[in-house]
Amino acid sequence: MARCKERPFPPGPGPGKAGSRMSRGEKDKNDSRASREIEHGLKLAKNDTEFVWGWGSPAGKLRAVRRAGLIANCAGLNNQGHALEIGCGTGLFTEMFAKTGARLVAVDISGELLQKAQQRDLPPLQVRFIEKRFEDCALEGPFDAVIGSSVLHHLDLFPSCLKIFSLLKPGGIMAFAEPNLLNPQVFLERKWRKWFPYISRDETAFLRWRLKRVLLESGFKNVKIIPFDWLHPATPEKLVPFIQKFGVIMEKTPVFREFAGSLLIAALRPPHE
Repeated sequence: MARCKERPFPPGPGPGKAGSRMSRGEKDKNDSRASREIEHGLKLAKNDTEFVWGWGSPAGKLRAVRRAGLIANCAGLNNQGHALEIGCGTGLFTEMFAKTGARLVAVDISGELLQKAQQRDLPPLQVRFIEKRFEDCALEGPFDAVIGSSVLHHLDLFPSCLKIFSLLKPGGIMAFAEPNLLNPQVFLERKWRKWFPYISRDETAFLRWRLKRVLLESGFKNVKIIPFDWLHPATPEKLVPFIQKFGVIMEKTPVFREFAGSLLIAALRPPHE
């Protein structure tokens, strides 16, 4: 695939259809989708983005730390690893992933959100922010891991999974946390998105058995998708310990666990193909 223009921010082929040519209609569709996501990122950047996304409240901060830890653990991030973070946004999770010591290439389509990420002053020899559209650009792989938080549901899923597969080393791992469509709030947000301005026109959410099928069709093995997260960002601080304990129980309870707010996703590119 041809390299597209990329804008680095200064310091301070898988199986299946991965190599097929994109039709003019598909390219126009992707270009329009990308333009809408850039516009959406601009709107988010004008506000307190972490609060808009639900990461800025006391409960939201705890959710973010737990989510980052789960993703990093699934991906096996460590000081010997090289990882690509897709949809890094303001760098909230990038900063937490960097604490593992892994070298990170963090990409996002929104230059405005990346300006906020750059203000975190992460070590430039360890973390590199780049403004680019993930689907179209030749990235600096292969990687030991491809990771992200709440980003796959913004993308055209199957082509993106093929792209992720191609960017991983044999034996590499993808690890993401994404919204669960069975969660009542997530379902309502997607059903009546005009009432929820933080939801973009093109984003969706996932059913884990359908997502697993796509990952297997993309060539991944050892696919694990686990529902988690019952702590709502609007939870009053005094109730957080109770809801956390309740959530642990719900995440272990058959049937009920399927309605958790998020899905933890991990899959392996086979070491020998």
